[in-house]
Amino acid sequence: MVKLYWAPRTRSSRPRWMLEELGVPYELVRLSMEKGEHKSPEYRKIHPLGAVPALVDGEVTMFESAAMCAYLADKHAYQRLTPTLGTSARAAYEQWLFFGMATFEEPLVKMFLHTMLLPPEQRSTRAADEARARAGEVVKVLEDALADRPYLLGAEFSAADVVVGSLVSWSAFMGVLEGFPRVQEYLGRLAARPAFLASQAE
Repeated sequence: MVKLYWAPRTRSSRPRWMLEELGVPYELVRLSMEKGEHKSPEYRKIHPLGAVPALVDGEVTMFESAAMCAYLADKHAYQRLTPTLGTSARAAYEQWLFFGMATFEEPLVKMFLHTMLLPPEQRSTRAADEARARAGEVVKVLEDALADRPYLLGAEFSAADVVVGSLVSWSAFMGVLEGFPRVQEYLGRLAARPAFLASQAE
């Protein structure tokens, strides 16, 4: 059985959502960040940086949440949450996966650091404002892409929607979605999915 090392309000929600979408049985191994369980020597054998999530599936051990989503979608390709290799749909799918992690997440992390996470004396209003502006530019790309489709690839939900959708959800929390009605509607569609709701349970 798949093991997912998980903690609330972390990137581990992505592979959990993916597992729920696929209907794959899995064991949720809960780690207490407050107790530092993710920094234990035992866990570092699974994730060398002592972060969450980590995933173990037989002989496969992985870190990086988006990579887990892509792996699971490919392994269970019969569920049709990933397009066929070598197609234009697959190219678009991989574009959105990389867009999520390389382009979308960075300004959200920067905003979060300089508005909530860092001690007040270490926060920079300028850095927060720059990150918010950049996040708005990124969300505008999604707003345009969703002009004629319910999901990133068209009519069908895919693993790319798990990765990007998790960041859209975080954007809503950070107050970035104002003025982007299509992205707000997209988030509403994602949040209504039973698998998404199940993945949020603590």
